[in-house]
Amino acid sequence: MSAVVVVGLAYLAGAIPFSNLVARRTRGVDLRTVGSGTVSGTSLYDVAGFVPLAVAGICDVAKGAVGPALAGPDRPGLAAVAAAAGVAGHNWSPFLRGAGGRGISPALGALLVRNWPGTAVLLGGMTAGRLAQETALGSFVADVALVPVLSRSRGRPGALVGAAVLAPLVAKRLLGNRRPLLRAPSTYAARLVFDRDTWSRDAHEDQQPMPSS
Repeated sequence: MSAVVVVGLAYLAGAIPFSNLVARRTRGVDLRTVGSGTVSGTSLYDVAGFVPLAVAGICDVAKGAVGPALAGPDRPGLAAVAAAAGVAGHNWSPFLRGAGGRGISPALGALLVRNWPGTAVLLGGMTAGRLAQETALGSFVADVALVPVLSRSRGRPGALVGAAVLAPLVAKRLLGNRRPLLRAPSTYAARLVFDRDTWSRDAHEDQQPMPSS
């Protein structure tokens, strides 16, 4: 299969908005119109509960694995590009006119194919963050650790895939779902570290949603 086809299929698979499809099917709700407007597992859970979340979550993880699986073990560069394409499709889906989630679920699937330590890093960061009631900070720490861990455990190919997956994850945190009210370096730093527009958790009017799938 040619590289163009692999990347294209990875992007299209990633762009399928399973969370929104399940929300529409079960509750007749478009996730872009509720809460933060993020089309994610967290928003789906708020609308429909755990079972729909589990179904959509499995699908979101699986779609991230499509590109690296199609690339095969002998084309690590293509696997990295395909992994990034799947996450980007999820974050900015053409089926949702550019809306999407935070990319964590498809990133888990992309890394799971042949770079499972990266999946463990992202899951560990999310879990620790939730326990500390700072999910975004936990995810940020995991993002920082991702490439070094994969470089050590999987060598250069692992580091390449880690960096490729990380790019759309970080871009989505910085861009968010809307332009910040205050376009300043401190605002984007707060988005990067805490996935919200201010350093204070009490500034709800400016707060970005916590990371989700």
